[in-house]
Amino acid sequence: MRITGGAWASRRIAGPAKGAPLRPTPDALREQAFAVLGPRLEGATFLDLFAGTGVNSLEALSRGAARAVLVERAPAAAQLIRRNFAALAAPEGAWELVARDALQALAVLAQRGVRCDLAWCDPPFAVWKEGTAALARARETGVLADGAAVVLEVPPKTTPDLPGFAVVRELRGAYLLHLSG
Repeated sequence: MRITGGAWASRRIAGPAKGAPLRPTPDALREQAFAVLGPRLEGATFLDLFAGTGVNSLEALSRGAARAVLVERAPAAAQLIRRNFAALAAPEGAWELVARDALQALAVLAQRGVRCDLAWCDPPFAVWKEGTAALARARETGVLADGAAVVLEVPPKTTPDLPGFAVVRELRGAYLLHLSG
């Protein structure tokens, strides 16, 4: 797995161990999505729900995001995230890992007044509705700023129906959504 653009372009990071339940975002999807998000990245705060390896946050930081907030409940994945950020010497103040369930993490972030301009949501497909519930909570609590853009990865042949979000574009295995009214 590699970073596709920005300061760390072409740098490789560690993926999940063989047989691990993580399903990393394909490079082609990440490249397509970040090409679309590009103009919005500079100085943005990026929320990475179900962060897995952390590659989406590393990509956002590499391309100009000011800060990344990663949410991951699995201890092995959280350890992999820390290892990948250390391998690229990502500045400590530029990222934060919240090692909790997504809904619990969003409550903590809301309480602290964290507001994110962009988000990536890649829940395990077996429980992918946890991702839509997390996005709904992020919207309700104000963790997602007005007009936030979100990439939501979905199982094949699935179209998200998420009140408060408008589908802007279909990507390779995901949808680009905008927070609406």
